[in-house]
Amino acid sequence: MKRVLLLCMAFILVFSFIAGCSSKDTASNSEGDSKSGDDVVTLNLFQFKVEIADQLQEMIKEFEAEHPNIKVKLETVGGGADYGAALKAKFASGEEPDIFNNGGFKELELWKEKLADLSEEPWVEHVLPIGKVPMTDEEGKLYGMPVNLEGYGFVYNKDLFEKAGITEPPATIEELKAASKKLKDAGITPFSAGYGEWWVIGQHLLNIPFAQQEDPLAFIEGLYDGSEKIVGNEKFKQFKEVLDTELKYANDNPLTTDYNTQVTLFASGETAMLQQGNWTENMIYEINPKMNMGFLPIPISNDESANSLPVGVPNNWVLNKNSEHLEEAKTFLEWMVTSETGKRYITEEFAFIPAFDNIEPKGLGDLGQSILAYSKEEKTIPWTWFRWPDGANKEFAATIQEYAAGKIDYDTVLERFQETWDNLK
Repeated sequence: MKRVLLLCMAFILVFSFIAGCSSKDTASNSEGDSKSGDDVVTLNLFQFKVEIADQLQEMIKEFEAEHPNIKVKLETVGGGADYGAALKAKFASGEEPDIFNNGGFKELELWKEKLADLSEEPWVEHVLPIGKVPMTDEEGKLYGMPVNLEGYGFVYNKDLFEKAGITEPPATIEELKAASKKLKDAGITPFSAGYGEWWVIGQHLLNIPFAQQEDPLAFIEGLYDGSEKIVGNEKFKQFKEVLDTELKYANDNPLTTDYNTQVTLFASGETAMLQQGNWTENMIYEINPKMNMGFLPIPISNDESANSLPVGVPNNWVLNKNSEHLEEAKTFLEWMVTSETGKRYITEEFAFIPAFDNIEPKGLGDLGQSILAYSKEEKTIPWTWFRWPDGANKEFAATIQEYAAGKIDYDTVLERFQETWDNLK
């Protein structure tokens, strides 16, 4: 009997020891998870705005501090790199990001089957009307959150203009030609031309004759159905004037000038004008904190309508609907536009013009303020390239580069534009 009792007691002690260890292990694992990150999910964010890459990484750190169960891995591909091709490669390899960028319109159609419907997200009610247009489908569903509002044109150095005796900023093509000559006569290189970048010329610059049409959307639809043509169109004929003016008064070797070189030439005071947008503001101020600048239009005629800036939504944050961490990705987007930290980064660190009515535009530099001034005066034209056939912008750029190199004449340029559209539509 005593032997049996001893065995029972030994069994109880062993069981208690095992149970205690198990309990201790569970507590340890539970505590370890919160510390070691076993329960932490990682969101892969793949974006293209190189000019805010550093600031975005800092914002992510603050988000992670407030959300210790969520990590965000940032990867940026942009500038001279092809973000669209890189994104397609990501999906083809199975490395699908949770959060990425989409331009809307044709790009929305291209990626729609991969995107999460964001129509019911709490931030949607604060998006400005212009911010919803690119990512809203025919059924009224919203698939993206606007990154910001942006504008572009010729950024100009006000001090260099004053030095050359230019008292009024040019608003027409003839005034732009006259200002360029004055600058050159004063020993100042008028333009910083980045013709080595396809998007600078084949997208932003060529947008002007599209956007200056009496009804840009109707014109583009006409190009698709064949009722409109680029060849013979008056706005495309006029486009030659601004193209020739920039090339005549540009920096050396514009065809090999990339984005960084183009912006640096302007920011360092070597050129007086830069065909870019307010996304260059941070980079310019880093090089020259005292830069005194503003925007000029990219005029192609002497009409009053030539004095307008292209303003629009440059891109949108979208979510991969097949993400294993879709709810956490939604949390990140909401935090970015509703938390005080996120809103501060958008306006003060990114120098963005917000596309939301709950974010006050403050901390904007000269370029942001200039865009707001044009917008308030309703002197804006749309961004149309998101409605072009996929791949057309690069082919347009190649044609412009051939023209800039003197290999083809302007009639051939317009014929090539038309062929590109017809082949890719």
